[in-house]
Amino acid sequence: MADYETLLIERHDAVTLVRLNRPQALNALNTQVLADLIHAFAAYDADPEQRCLVLTGSEKAFAAGADIKQMQAKGFAEMYAENFFAGFEQVTRTRKPWIAAVAGFALGGGCELAMMADIMIVADNAKFGQPEIKIGVAPGMGGSQRLTRAVGKSKAMDMCLTGRMMDAVEAEKGNLCSKIVPLAELVPAALDMAKTIASMPPLAAIANKEMVNLAFESTLGTGILFERRLFNGLTATDDKAEGMTAFVEKRAANWAGR
Repeated sequence: MADYETLLIERHDAVTLVRLNRPQALNALNTQVLADLIHAFAAYDADPEQRCLVLTGSEKAFAAGADIKQMQAKGFAEMYAENFFAGFEQVTRTRKPWIAAVAGFALGGGCELAMMADIMIVADNAKFGQPEIKIGVAPGMGGSQRLTRAVGKSKAMDMCLTGRMMDAVEAEKGNLCSKIVPLAELVPAALDMAKTIASMPPLAAIANKEMVNLAFESTLGTGILFERRLFNGLTATDDKAEGMTAFVEKRAANWAGR
């Protein structure tokens, strides 16, 4: 495994655990974090032995936002020429499933990074927010779009226009996260879920992820057609044959990933 300046990486059988590691800056997201995340996620995606990933931060902060000091002097021309933040879309293109395990502050870019995950599990001390308006800007990593799709227009508008924070209970009620767990149980709970996902047939896991994601980006008819085509395609895999045979024979399946 590679060593990273801003990340700590562990392997738990078929699960990769990635910890944001900039404690001096509450895990604020700068260009080095982005470069490290792009590399780590690409390595995970390319490793056939790794089948689910968990991204987490510290107990105090998942990520307290983008690094304002790095952006303070940049104007429109420089931001536009650099296509600032666009690199985070490489993280969203990860084909295999991944989970955000969020404790403490997930603000601005931190909230946006958490919302890029396929599943979000949060600790009871989690705090979410898109406070960019307080410094004269707006979300820039998909916050206005993903937050609206998760919690609806009115609540997203509330969050973006007032800059207020949302606690874990409100996040769960608003469907921003899958579930809340006590802080001490956050990473173990995320790893347990990740190990369950990792135990599933790999191609079917990728296909299921693609189907659900398309539901946010297409019409119902297009989504159903896409679902049906992927279902039909999966019937040609060795794992489909093994899974159905194992079901009939009442035994555990042995997945080949093909």
